[in-house]
Amino acid sequence: MKIRPAVAEDALAIAVVHLRSWQAAYQGLVPQDFLDGLDVSHRRLAWQRILGETEWPRVGTFVVEIDKNVVGFVNVGPTRDRDEDPATVGEVTAIYVLGEAWGTGAGRRLMSTAVDSLTQAGFDQATLWVLDTNHRTRRFYETGGWRPDGAVKRDDLRGFPLTEVRYRRLFS
Repeated sequence: MKIRPAVAEDALAIAVVHLRSWQAAYQGLVPQDFLDGLDVSHRRLAWQRILGETEWPRVGTFVVEIDKNVVGFVNVGPTRDRDEDPATVGEVTAIYVLGEAWGTGAGRRLMSTAVDSLTQAGFDQATLWVLDTNHRTRRFYETGGWRPDGAVKRDDLRGFPLTEVRYRRLFS
């Protein structure tokens, strides 16, 4: 297993992981027709843009490979939340691992890399958002020292409501 910073050429692999992870992790949590309609080309364009905005050490994406195949990724940067200070609060904006790589330690390694990166970038804490009904992922975060901080938001951008809860981890 190898973790490395993502490069522009990883956009397609990240898009595939993103799409397939959504389809596995959110089955039964979001409408199936939405999951079935996810488009890897749309995700690829988004990841090309995101990877082009890398500004190490404060903003970037890491991938995890098993046998030279990308099986997961994590994206970090300053918080996007208006109630937080982006100078001191980082955010794990996305972390996804293919279903077939769940239980291999890939997610734990990605999260450890994300926390190390955010710490080295000078953040003293970080947040992340998770679907309130995604109990498997919430357990994963809690095992890693993340705790809900009481913030909740509703996302209707996809045409159906998603309720997310914010988790926080202090670095000091």
